[in-house]
Amino acid sequence: MIIIGELINSSRKEISEAVDKRDAECIKRVALAQMEAGATYLDVNCGNKVHNEVEIMEWLVNTIQEAVEAPLCIDSPNPRALAAGLALAKYGQPMINSITDEKERFDEVLPLVLAHKAKIVALCMDDTGMPNSAADRMRVVKSLYAKLTAAGVPAGDIHFDPLVKPISVVSGAGIEVLETIKLIKEQYPEVHFACGLSNVSFGLPSRKTLNRLFVVQTMAVGMDGYILNPTDKGMMGVIYAARALLDQDEYCGDYLTAYRDGLFE
Repeated sequence: MIIIGELINSSRKEISEAVDKRDAECIKRVALAQMEAGATYLDVNCGNKVHNEVEIMEWLVNTIQEAVEAPLCIDSPNPRALAAGLALAKYGQPMINSITDEKERFDEVLPLVLAHKAKIVALCMDDTGMPNSAADRMRVVKSLYAKLTAAGVPAGDIHFDPLVKPISVVSGAGIEVLETIKLIKEQYPEVHFACGLSNVSFGLPSRKTLNRLFVVQTMAVGMDGYILNPTDKGMMGVIYAARALLDQDEYCGDYLTAYRDGLFE
């Protein structure tokens, strides 16, 4: 199970203000809190700082690594910012968020994946737009898997994102994702997953209830990576419990340790 801490994102007010003020202590505090809460990767995203994103990405990566020795998930629509962050990431195997089967994006990101031997989040999207069914997603999965592995990317370094839509807009969006995960696990058993699931509850009340239940549902069909807030003890407790119930935690060791350490409610 990979938990990618999502909190160092300049779209969040706290991080945006810290970036603007170059408040390194704030960034370090958020990075440390996520690792102590159970994150295995830290996402680094300053994509809304379009005028100086490269410089900010470098500052963020260096600042984070002064506080924690954590592998980083470099997250940006800008390949120059991706390259800048990857060049400085020095702990563990880095991850890139993300690549798609859109020709321009694929051609920009693949060389970075290969140069840095990075894990890659692969979105089920191509030049035709957002998929509307599990079958649409699998068409993109088949293409991306073939291209990435042919280029030399190990199957185990590919983390597919099945693209979660709000059920308030598309009532079958949850089912589409569950079907996609099952099909990917059946056809490509060596690959992994990584996505943010909170979009499923967009526009609805009691979003945490929906998000936590959807995590359990997706784990039950093979999901093994999430981009989320690891300091949300309710969510982390659900994940530890689901792992124990799905026989992913021998003798409930991680569950018991996390409980003793106060990592969930």
